[in-house]
Amino acid sequence: MTKTLGVTGGIGSGKTAVCRLFEDLGARVFYADVEAKKLMAEDPEARAEIVAVFGPESYDADGRLDRAYLAAKVFGDQENVARINAIVHPRVFAAFERARAQAERDGVALLVHEAALIFEAGGERRLDAVAVVDAPEEVRIRRVVARDGVAPEQVRARMGHQLSPDELRRRADFVIDNTGSLDDLREQVERVYHAVMETSSLRRQGSSQTSRDSGFLPSQQ
Repeated sequence: MTKTLGVTGGIGSGKTAVCRLFEDLGARVFYADVEAKKLMAEDPEARAEIVAVFGPESYDADGRLDRAYLAAKVFGDQENVARINAIVHPRVFAAFERARAQAERDGVALLVHEAALIFEAGGERRLDAVAVVDAPEEVRIRRVVARDGVAPEQVRARMGHQLSPDELRRRADFVIDNTGSLDDLREQVERVYHAVMETSSLRRQGSSQTSRDSGFLPSQQ
């Protein structure tokens, strides 16, 4: 039976790096953001709903999603955030369930669900465990500034729309500290991998601990 693990964390925490290490261990990774972008671009029903809610300007003359326009409509407006989430999240969850079924058929031991908003969207209820990737705020800001070419103030504004690190840690089953070397990160990922594979659903058990804890029955970021 395929186990499922959510990987989440604040912007710049290093979720993608962690997921690549899980892939090195043989896990399959479902990237929710990639799926969300795909369905907003290609799913006819999702496109129609986006146009109905946010206007025809949501897509350009060639039918491509105008991300800048949509971001301007959504950013800082909680009502519009809820509207776009209501369009996107159920479809992403449905895609994940299809990915889970395929993983079962393929004999995949672990399916990882990588997403920035697992807890905010209630996605943890669909998973056996959730790992939070964490790093100090200033480290995360430096990473995003270097990666995206944006100002630190813009990164802090994005952070303001995510759960706090303390709240993520409180809710998580595992915390992966992404402040050390790649070898250190790999060791933590391996420990989480083996802990998930050796236990039943931690979401049902309600366990919580960090990947550095000696007893090691998962925790949160």
